[in-house]
Amino acid sequence: MTGLAGELFVAAELLKRNLQTSITFGNAKQIDLLAHNSKTGIHFAIQVKALRAKNYFLIGHGRIQEDHMYVFVLLNKPDEAVQYFIVPGEILAKKPEGFGPYFQDQTFPGIHPKFLTKFASAWHYFEAAST
Repeated sequence: MTGLAGELFVAAELLKRNLQTSITFGNAKQIDLLAHNSKTGIHFAIQVKALRAKNYFLIGHGRIQEDHMYVFVLLNKPDEAVQYFIVPGEILAKKPEGFGPYFQDQTFPGIHPKFLTKFASAWHYFEAAST
């Protein structure tokens, strides 16, 4: 339920920002959402990682796609605001040292939200053609 909740929250935020958005419901491997910015003509393949409370967002081994957008969602408790961290895959792939010591862990690679603070609510990445 956490993953689906994260995808729905992100889809709602993208739609609110006038991006055409579709949820794949698992029908597209490694893509949770597809979005299109009709102003710029740019299409986005989006992977959503969601947590209910601060912990590590798990990342699959060798699965960072440079051409994808990653949206990390911290759902928080029911009357607390949802937090979003938007990171282009290119940044994750080319600057892994900036995402903490466990980002490249061989067993359970992950990112703690404290390493994502500069990407908080960075929805502007969905406006630009490149990072």
